[in-house]
Amino acid sequence: MAAETVAYPIKRRSIRYKIDVPLRVILHKTDKTVIREGRGKELSEHGVCVMVGVELVVGDEVEIEFTPPYSGEPIRVVSTVRNREGYCYGCEFLPEAHGNQQVNMRLRQALQGFAEGKSS
Repeated sequence: MAAETVAYPIKRRSIRYKIDVPLRVILHKTDKTVIREGRGKELSEHGVCVMVGVELVVGDEVEIEFTPPYSGEPIRVVSTVRNREGYCYGCEFLPEAHGNQQVNMRLRQALQGFAEGKSS
């Protein structure tokens, strides 16, 4: 079940929800594509906190794919790594990166599902 996170001293742009969902991180390198399975820990309209066993650096562009528990359709969104602590990465969504406005709508629907408790 998702729970609203409120213990931050700085006001955030959007509400964060604690989640625990499997996800996939896709990193395109010049010579290969690296795909790793991980877990989503927090989700907001603007990004996600992922735990994944791959070396990423702040500024890396990755694709993050996850399927909301109440929906059979996966969501894939381009993101930028904004911060890191060990193998826990704060990634900011860049849904306009490939002109896909449908991703924005699906992210909002996923967040609404988490807010309504559909993730249990």
